[in-house]
Amino acid sequence: MSARSKARKRALDILFEAEMRGQPVLDILQARIIAAEPPVTSYAGELVRGVQAHRDRIDELLSEYAEGWSLDRMPAVDRNILRIGAYELLFGVGVPEGVAISEAVLLASDLSTDASPAFINGLLARLAERKPELLAEPD
Repeated sequence: MSARSKARKRALDILFEAEMRGQPVLDILQARIIAAEPPVTSYAGELVRGVQAHRDRIDELLSEYAEGWSLDRMPAVDRNILRIGAYELLFGVGVPEGVAISEAVLLASDLSTDASPAFINGLLARLAERKPELLAEPD
């Protein structure tokens, strides 16, 4: 597993933990950085901070383009995988679209339901198709 793949998994752990505990994401991130067990790489921190900074817009887009699904109905792991994928796809720097999507699908394959990889692939692909217009819209 590549360093960035591990960072995505660590970011997912932090986002998921914050959601399950009902605690602020950045507080959990800081606690995990201090604990350093396992370590939080700079890229994992960047992903968590980026998702948090753009969370309202990411959630709005996921809700709009998830055909037949609301964010609340999605499994928590899928919701957070999608947030990371959408962040990398739309706001991240230096991550090719295909890599952002395939990494999200791989996380879902390892950690979620049998139907999740196809769902995540389809939703992120819809966002990728509309990326120019989505980025042109005001936040």
